[in-house]
Amino acid sequence: MSVIVVEFTTLDGVVEDPDGSGGTASGGWAFRHGPEAVAGDKFRLGSLLETGVLLFGRTTWELFAKLWPGRSGEFPDRLNAAAKLVASRTLPDVSAWQNSVLLSGELADAIAEEERDVVVIGSVGIARQLARRGLVDEYRLLVFPSVAGEGRRLFEEAVDFDLVSAIQAGPAILSTYRTR
Repeated sequence: MSVIVVEFTTLDGVVEDPDGSGGTASGGWAFRHGPEAVAGDKFRLGSLLETGVLLFGRTTWELFAKLWPGRSGEFPDRLNAAAKLVASRTLPDVSAWQNSVLLSGELADAIAEEERDVVVIGSVGIARQLARRGLVDEYRLLVFPSVAGEGRRLFEEAVDFDLVSAIQAGPAILSTYRTR
């Protein structure tokens, strides 16, 4: 079992509000590069969508549950069919998006006992909690050639991205970092 964290991020490490739905001053930076920059399986999840489980926090799940069930096509169909765990103490019901189940118990303990590969999408707080417990095996970051200046970051310490590669690659470049 592996825990893989996938995030959109800016060159300065901001992961908050990539689509602008959070209403932050710097939000919407990922979508300024056009729909093709975020469309499809950019994180190369492949068979993980069939064999693993997606892990969401309440806020990310609520956003995705509004957007994805109404979409169809190769990637949306696979994402909609994927198993989903939702970590929330306040959501009473997750039936709005198929194959979603509320996580029971403490987050880190439940994930440590999970037998499937776990893919954390967005959900920065969850990613940080799992990282503090040493449970994250890999980060897949889609780095956009944008600088937000402010906003929530995935890593508490600065992380250097390959600026030249990111700019040459076009709208975004996938960078993979393995922790183990």
